[in-house]
Amino acid sequence: MQVSVQRKNGGWGSKFRGAFKSRDIFLHDGRSLRRFTVGRRAQAAATGAVLGLLAWSGYATVQYASAMTSDVATMQRQVADMQQDVEALRTAAAERAEVVEQRQAFLSAMLSGQADPADVARLLPAAVDGDIEDPRIAAEFEQIEGMQLSLAAQADAATRARYRQTAAAVRRLGIDPRRLAQGGVGGPFEEAAGGATPANADVDPRFAQLFASWRQMEQLEQGVASIPSMMPVQGARWTSSFGVRSDPFRGRAAMHGGIDMAGPIGTPIYATADGTVATAAWNSGGYGNLVELGHGAGIATRYGHLSRIMVRDGERVRRGQVIGLMGSTGRSTGSHLHYEVRIDGRAVNPLPFLQSGQALAALQSSSGGRGGSR
Repeated sequence: MQVSVQRKNGGWGSKFRGAFKSRDIFLHDGRSLRRFTVGRRAQAAATGAVLGLLAWSGYATVQYASAMTSDVATMQRQVADMQQDVEALRTAAAERAEVVEQRQAFLSAMLSGQADPADVARLLPAAVDGDIEDPRIAAEFEQIEGMQLSLAAQADAATRARYRQTAAAVRRLGIDPRRLAQGGVGGPFEEAAGGATPANADVDPRFAQLFASWRQMEQLEQGVASIPSMMPVQGARWTSSFGVRSDPFRGRAAMHGGIDMAGPIGTPIYATADGTVATAAWNSGGYGNLVELGHGAGIATRYGHLSRIMVRDGERVRRGQVIGLMGSTGRSTGSHLHYEVRIDGRAVNPLPFLQSGQALAALQSSSGGRGGSR
């Protein structure tokens, strides 16, 4: 084997050397002729050097291409990461902008004085989830949000103060403000499937508190519309007060459950608060032609001795609407209006209600005209 290998190697070497022959090169510079001989070994060495250079160049090219491919892949990953960061920033900014718009819509609706509570409830803004990493963008949002939160805090404080003022006026009439609260919630309990949460579970608590204060105030001001606060007749003279008096027919002490105001037959009689007609008919118990209005919250008013009734049972009436004409029907000695205010069916003195007319009218006006009977 050793001999054959040597011969084989020797054969390749002979062939390689045989590929080169001694070559004579003649140079003539115009005066003399020179001869140069390039031997086979010199040619073989030069060829080997060229082949080595080509091999090294090929290897270096492969290594460079490999390095370039790795760098390109790294840059592509970096670009992808940057795009992902930009998209996350864009998403966070869009979500924060949406919350800012929700807050603005909520504040505008609530402060308009004409909004429906259900509509305002649907506008309650969600709580902010997460921060914006870019400090410049975050600073701009924080400035706007700071103004909104300041406005919300001022509105909440003003609403609470307004509620206290209204509640105090209502208490002076002997009425518990809670009586005037509208609405309610309830129903049988049924477990929510799938771990469901309330629709307002993610509401910003600061705006939820403002909505609760505003809703409480709005309910009270609507309830104020059920308080009889205006004069039932204009230009009449007082002839009998509330309380114990001498009965005009029997001449002995008797309880008078209202006040009497005299005037010409046919004088207009006005509803003293928004309400619904509970009775509009002849009453044989001494009232004659009687209109009784239910104002909600257990409050009612009665208008007796009318010469004419101008409303029907079940009809809704507004404060200041003409409901009848003065007369002298029933147990009466002359043309006058017998006027009563009743709470839970019990007659109370109407005078404090009439004396508080201007204050309550101002409170009713501040409710934005959204009052009504219940």
